[in-house]
Amino acid sequence: MTPPVPGTPTAPEALGNEPLALYGPGFAADPHGHYRRLRDRGPLARVRIAPDVDAMLVVDYQAAVDLLRDTDTFTKDPRAWQAGVPADSPVLPVLGYRPTALFSDGEVHARYRDAINDTLALIEPHLLRSEVARVARRLIAGFSATGTGDLIAQYARMLPLHVFTASFGVAPEDGRRVVRGVGGMMDSAEDAAAAYGDLVRVVSALVSDRRARPGRDLTTYLLAHPAGLDDDEAVRQITLIMSAGHDPTTNLIGNALLRMLGDAGYGGSLHGGATTAREAIDDVLWRDPPLANLGAHYPRQDTEFHGVPLRAGQLVLVSFAAANTQSPPSSSDPVVRSGDGAHLAWSTGPHRCPAKQPALLMAVTAIEELTSQLCDLELAVDPGELVWRPGPFHRAPAHLPVRFTPLDTLPEADTPGSLATVDHLPTRVGGTPNG
Repeated sequence: MTPPVPGTPTAPEALGNEPLALYGPGFAADPHGHYRRLRDRGPLARVRIAPDVDAMLVVDYQAAVDLLRDTDTFTKDPRAWQAGVPADSPVLPVLGYRPTALFSDGEVHARYRDAINDTLALIEPHLLRSEVARVARRLIAGFSATGTGDLIAQYARMLPLHVFTASFGVAPEDGRRVVRGVGGMMDSAEDAAAAYGDLVRVVSALVSDRRARPGRDLTTYLLAHPAGLDDDEAVRQITLIMSAGHDPTTNLIGNALLRMLGDAGYGGSLHGGATTAREAIDDVLWRDPPLANLGAHYPRQDTEFHGVPLRAGQLVLVSFAAANTQSPPSSSDPVVRSGDGAHLAWSTGPHRCPAKQPALLMAVTAIEELTSQLCDLELAVDPGELVWRPGPFHRAPAHLPVRFTPLDTLPEADTPGSLATVDHLPTRVGGTPNG
């Protein structure tokens, strides 16, 4: 994209230099209106993501791709930036440094990434599909007799919780703490730090227990991985997987269901509609990706990027949502290409999402199970009355109230089984990882 020429009406100085707030009810209700105004300022624009915390937001597609792949100009390590941020800032639980793949470069990043990739690779797709279907039927049975429900609180949020906690061996009684921890982080509320702290305590206790008593779960495998993670590194990779897996999957399911229920072709109901679960998911990944703004990078030194000067250590975020709403220069790039086009919902470059296929499988299966059991689902409120989750990082409804014809019974759910293959487990692992 050609940067604006100084003195023209689209130059940044012509629109003022006040950062646009990406938090609060105004942004939650109309993020795309904000993105349009930001794009008028150029490929990057100043935004405020929390009180006293500003960033540069990339809203141009090509600039986003260039940033996500440029490991020479930019680092993922936030510590220089973090030194100037209030310690109690609600965005630090998401952006603050931890020894994980998300905040590392080079060999350190490769070590963490290999451990994560190898752990996630143990999850067998057909077993995952069976487990998601089993959990889905059990959750649906919990509200199917009432004729009403909240598809976020009772379904989209609970389904990935069960899968992730079972896979890693989290005790059932700690599941709600995991959800509160991850949700509190992403909402960037005042209690975000406390929420993340409690999540770390849950996972720390789990790691300590598996060091002493190896189990049949992914935590045990991660601890035995040749990367040789210490306890804190293991805790941080697991919390990263949970936070990057649970909330975005919840949002993906919820956003896709809303897209199907709100489709004019359905008349507000799934009955007789033509859009498939995968089509709705692909549409959401383009327009309302579960992680709307993230991909934090920091210039290694003062530089100019797409005509915009940046300071060393300055926070630069990628708006996947804003970039996606532009027509990409080309959809032939196999690294970026996903679904029916070249959207950036899974990011690109060395830090692209490692759990794309499991997340898609979970979302598609969850939606297909729900719509096959409750085929006349319809929204119980006007779409304009929906409340959206706060925070600068995601786009998702807080609740999704629906009504449907009550069901007396549902088919019995199968008994739980293993989610992972164990043929290539290290000999140090004491058992079979399962869900």
